Amino acid sequence: MVPFCVSNVGIPVAAKRPPAIDEDQGGQHMPRAIEIDEIRPLLDDGAQLVEVLPAAEFEEEHLPGAINVPLKQMTEEATASLDRDRPVIVYCWDYQ
Repeated sequence: MVPFCVSNVGIPVAAKRPPAIDEDQGGQHMPRAIEIDEIRPLLDDGAQLVEVLPAAEFEEEHLPGAINVPLKQMTEEATASLDRDRPVIVYCWDYQ
């Protein structure tokens, strides 16, 4: 099982699908879990794919188009290359 989560710090996804972003009362975009069948439409709409396992595990295998930002190294600096106007799908490819 691969857990997926999506977040967006800027624009909402298309209204024709259920929103992938939950907003709290302060208007901040909050991540939420998504199902595997929601991934392709989000990617087609420009979402960014981020694998959070350590670099060595990312090199062994990852989804096409994914970038690696290891969870233990997830800082503002490490995520600076992400486009804050596009959704981010975060996943952890764990065989356990």
